[in-house]
Amino acid sequence: QVQLVESGGGLVLPGGSLKLSCAASGSISSFNVMAWYRQAPANVREWVASIAAGDSTSYAASVKGRFTISRDNAKNTLYLQMNGLKPEDTAVYFCHARTGASNFDSWGQGTQVTVSA
Repeated sequence: QVQLVESGGGLVLPGGSLKLSCAASGSISSFNVMAWYRQAPANVREWVASIAAGDSTSYAASVKGRFTISRDNAKNTLYLQMNGLKPEDTAVYFCHARTGASNFDSWGQGTQVTVSA
């Protein structure tokens, strides 16, 4: 099982920026896909963005144009650059990895992002 540790969350004003990081215990260049999800209070966990083995990226409509997912294979770290933050972006953000032939899913513990004036 892959260990994932998120960091970089915090309190930010509307319109501000944050960059989340997710440090992985394995070699992320071999992962099938990595992604960010988020979960607001009383809501289901929702997909935010993903990056596949070939570095192709996908985004939820609600964050496209504002968020950028990237990774540094040398540091085994996944990132999420979040710009133009809105109060509705407030949530716990989770890092996800899918690995191996069996597509095993691993999750981090989450990091809180709060967008408020």
